[in-house]
Amino acid sequence: MVRLPLTPAEVQRGQRLGAVLRRARGERSMLETALDARVSPETLRKIETGRVATPSFPTIAAIADVLGLSLDAVWAEVRAPDREGAGALVPPHSAPRRTA
Repeated sequence: MVRLPLTPAEVQRGQRLGAVLRRARGERSMLETALDARVSPETLRKIETGRVATPSFPTIAAIADVLGLSLDAVWAEVRAPDREGAGALVPPHSAPRRTA
């Protein structure tokens, strides 16, 4: 299966997604966050740096859940970066550590 190259807009959207997740993670370690979300630390690193511009929905949902983020808030930030108040929808990291 041949995958079409990403458009510049898709690449930028992936970079914004990574920035939202990185900002929400705050001081929490990447390793702890990734393991709690049941994704590899390498996957989280690639998403946060924008190297994976189109991660799967279950992956983003799991990471957002661990970080205490609303998927609606994440999407609002990712799709409208220049809107007034952008950045206010995603709270700074304050989610308590989840236990199994």
